[in-house]
Amino acid sequence: MASQSPLGRAQSRLGRAQRIRRAGNLINLSTPLGLAIAAVGGARRRPGPYGLTLAEGYRVRFPPAGAFTVGNVVISPLTFATLTARQPEVMEHEDVHAWQYFWCGGLPFLPLYLLAVGWSWLRTGDPASRNPFERGAGLARGGYREAPVSNAGLKDLTRRIQTLTWKPSRLAERSR
Repeated sequence: MASQSPLGRAQSRLGRAQRIRRAGNLINLSTPLGLAIAAVGGARRRPGPYGLTLAEGYRVRFPPAGAFTVGNVVISPLTFATLTARQPEVMEHEDVHAWQYFWCGGLPFLPLYLLAVGWSWLRTGDPASRNPFERGAGLARGGYREAPVSNAGLKDLTRRIQTLTWKPSRLAERSR
């Protein structure tokens, strides 16, 4: 008898929508990319809930996350038992990301996600708080705290640009 916990659900109990998503993410090449990333990172793969493949023990330090999803592959440096003990709803969060890959047509999700990270960082100084993909997956379920809109990233970027443009002219004045 199959366990009722998300990590123990039997693969044979996939719903029609999950089977369609699994096929779609295979065809749109996002799942093959996820499998390649997991292999390069030395992660051990196994079937997971919701038609996902779990890849644990990922040894590459990028991206800095407890888990990340590419297609239908959820990749983590931790074991999923440890991860779900820390964040009980993380698999539901990652399941939504797998759907986001499907609806974005696979690989186009990656640049869209990076744009969303940039937007969120400019608005809050945090890559997730105003990222529509992370918000759609549930910030709290993914282990994120919501930062207030403060334009912190934009202010930081402005300071850095000012430093780059003002310092060279000051250095030139000193050398006269």
